[in-house]
Amino acid sequence: MRLDWGEIYTSDRSRFLNRGLAEAILSAESELAPRMSWLVRVGEALHLSETATLNAAWWCLLLAGVFLLAGACCRSSALAAWLLHLCAVKSGSLMSYGMDNFTTIGLFYLLISPLPDRFAFDAIFRGYRPKDARYNGYIRRILQLHLCVIYFCGGLTKALGPDWWNGESIWRSVTRSPFNVISPAFWSFWGEILPFAGVGVLFLELTYPVFIWPSKTRPFWLAGIVAMHLGIAVAMGLHLFALIMVVLNLAAFGALPRALRNFRARPPTPES
Repeated sequence: MRLDWGEIYTSDRSRFLNRGLAEAILSAESELAPRMSWLVRVGEALHLSETATLNAAWWCLLLAGVFLLAGACCRSSALAAWLLHLCAVKSGSLMSYGMDNFTTIGLFYLLISPLPDRFAFDAIFRGYRPKDARYNGYIRRILQLHLCVIYFCGGLTKALGPDWWNGESIWRSVTRSPFNVISPAFWSFWGEILPFAGVGVLFLELTYPVFIWPSKTRPFWLAGIVAMHLGIAVAMGLHLFALIMVVLNLAAFGALPRALRNFRARPPTPES
């Protein structure tokens, strides 16, 4: 988004894109929802131009993501990333889609989870430990229930109409611009499998809350959901959406290899 950041969030109404309409709609829904104009006002108080404030917001969001990836200044980075990303999503809601909402959800869970873990920079080099690591299980359980609600409601909505049963929804999704990364001729040749693919998606999502919990069926349903999102990335080019959904599913129901589980289970040394 770097090249279009200033264009999307400018208040200049002479530009084709600006945040005015999105924030007007947002104000009608809630005056308390974070937005880019809040950051611009802070910048004005510091005698910064709108352009300088928007550029600073972009760099701060990028740095917060890098710090989170490294596990440095975890709590502050999680708060900054969640707040800045939420401001960007709300002020650019006319151009956002599911990936933005799910990223906000993931950042919120990071914000409230016990940080850092044993692999973070803060834990390895600064000796920080969460006060009560058992709280992580509570947060993870909420995320698991959240995903169950998301997939079941998504599957139920799809199942109410005929388009997913006959494959028409999949056909429209993969053949319209800009998601037609694979030639429509390919889908025409394999058109007979589209209804089966649609029913498969319905089956995975509707039964997700049932089969993701038992240890015997969880690996199959987790692999099926991950495969579904990877298929979306390949067939439609929605790589970021697929990535965030895979990350959320692995965070909620994925299991670490035994060696890593044992490493995480080791009690902290007296020096730490």
